[in-house]
Amino acid sequence: MIAEIGLAALWLAAALAVLQMVSGAAALRAGEGAVDPLAIYARPAAIVQAVLAVLAFLMLLWAFAITDLSIKLVATNSHSMKPLIYKLTGTWGNHEGSMLLWVGVLALSGGLLAAFEKRLPQNTMGATLAVQGFVALGFYAFLLLSSNPFERLPVPAVEGTGLNPLLQDIGLAIHPPTLYAGYVGLSVAFSLAMGALLTREVNPNFARVMRPWVLGAWVLLTLGITAGSYWAYYELGWGGWWFWDPVENASFMPWLAATALMHSVSVLAARDALRTWTIMLGVLAFSMSMLGTFLVRSGVLTSVHAFAVDPERGSFILALLGLYIGGAFTIFALRAGAVAEGKRFAAVSREGALVFNNVMLSAILAIVLLGTLYPLLTEAFNVRVSVGPPYFNPASAIFAVPMFLVMAVGPILRWKDDKPARIQFEVMLVAALLIGVIAAVSFFGSFPFLPLLGLGLAAALAVAAILPLRGRKLTRVPVATWGMVIAHFGVAVSLFGMACEGAFTEERLAAVAPGGTEQVGDFSVTLESVTPVAGPNWTALEARLAVSQNGGAPVILAPQARNFWSPPQATSESALLTRWDGQLYAVIGNQAEDGRWQIRVWWKPFVTFIWYGGLLIALGGVLAIAGRVRVDVKRRSAVAKADARRADLEALEAQPAE
Repeated sequence: MIAEIGLAALWLAAALAVLQMVSGAAALRAGEGAVDPLAIYARPAAIVQAVLAVLAFLMLLWAFAITDLSIKLVATNSHSMKPLIYKLTGTWGNHEGSMLLWVGVLALSGGLLAAFEKRLPQNTMGATLAVQGFVALGFYAFLLLSSNPFERLPVPAVEGTGLNPLLQDIGLAIHPPTLYAGYVGLSVAFSLAMGALLTREVNPNFARVMRPWVLGAWVLLTLGITAGSYWAYYELGWGGWWFWDPVENASFMPWLAATALMHSVSVLAARDALRTWTIMLGVLAFSMSMLGTFLVRSGVLTSVHAFAVDPERGSFILALLGLYIGGAFTIFALRAGAVAEGKRFAAVSREGALVFNNVMLSAILAIVLLGTLYPLLTEAFNVRVSVGPPYFNPASAIFAVPMFLVMAVGPILRWKDDKPARIQFEVMLVAALLIGVIAAVSFFGSFPFLPLLGLGLAAALAVAAILPLRGRKLTRVPVATWGMVIAHFGVAVSLFGMACEGAFTEERLAAVAPGGTEQVGDFSVTLESVTPVAGPNWTALEARLAVSQNGGAPVILAPQARNFWSPPQATSESALLTRWDGQLYAVIGNQAEDGRWQIRVWWKPFVTFIWYGGLLIALGGVLAIAGRVRVDVKRRSAVAKADARRADLEALEAQPAE
């Protein structure tokens, strides 16, 4: 009954998405102040739809937990011998399950919006829920018509075929769900943008409603990308943390758009400016998440991250992409001219700095988009090309460097208008740090230009991040300002880690006999033995490496060469030794005919700062959400009190005189 309950819940949720779309459209048609009898069903439909979609996902989760081999998806993506945690994460480690997770989070977000958001005018809220229902309906149709996760087998399988061994990792419990939740947060921002555009209610009130969703989506995307980067770093065994893989880019592009949107919506909420920017970026951010969905699930990419599916499913997603995004940009083109102009500002102002950086982020997004799609376009003409770091790194740096420089001084500029002379000291300090660090590091050797530039920028950004606190009583600094400071400092920390990894990494590849020693950096690595070991669904050859730093006490590392039997696949499991100033990274390869073993070891100075910085960026976003929500609650409370006092005065004035 598990599959039948889940499938029935999906069909009912799809029907409620239709009702939500129709009743929301009725509220839009009625206009503000008017009442359409059908419009009252939009909120309840969204709430009940959320319950049903979550129920459907929980049914699939339970089927994986008990390894129900009568369900095709479980039989092809699980195995009775797998540890429970990997049975559960296997729920979304496949095409159908990941799409059901997507739909479940999408419906849950729409339900929360319908249940708790009371600030928008009735017609704007109706239009928003109509758009959200329309988006959900397309994905319900995709699941029910071409990717049914609850399809039964004619005869239950004797045993499952298992999950891709590379995905049998705890990182899979964090990385996909956070990314999907971030994508879905952008869908809510998209629906709000479309609702405001359709009703011409693009104003600070709309921005204050939209801001928590954008910030939340941005935080989740940041965490998802950070977790995914670290997972690829330690799980794939190649020693890198980012390779501009097309599926990596598929998550990075929405993050770039969401970063620009986050700043624009904050300006609109606080200063009533950047109205058109906010709407455009809301559409663009969701467009990038939809494009990422197409790339990952269409079968056009070959990647460890991608789900290889048949072209018919890819065509379905491509049709949804064209329908949603083509329709949204058409509405934007027709309605953008009707959006009233926001408040004006000078080029030298905080708004001006944010617009400049929005342009830079958009340019980087275009570079990544071109580099991701170009190989697909050439392959259509039977020409295979590879686009990797030699293109992405320098091309994106052209726009990233000026963006970082403006980011360093932007937060200390005044709103609306400012004078360059007022921040002369801060500009000179940033320039001195940038040039001084580059010169100091260059004195000790010859290093690649981009990592060297990254070190200078990291130092300048780290100091610039705390400049908005200068001269202020720290206990009275708003929580949202602390969020900005911590997030910007996190960017500096990540950039420092990236630059150090690029400039100072040392690598040693050697064939070593048991008892042999190799040197990498300050570490002596001795191969003591290689022995067979077994896990719950794999066997492996495990190396025992004794690692000593500068003659100190040895630490044992145990990299493995694993062989999974269901499905059959060989993987390389790295071993890491973490120190405050970096990581030693070791993997074991094949055995040569003379009995020696291939050992590969890297010393990566400060590489962990890449992910520490990512966590700081996300923490800054969380604090920004908390600070903004706190301010909004106070504002609403003050408005409610003022309305109550006004009502009391009107009541007193209405009383007859004695």
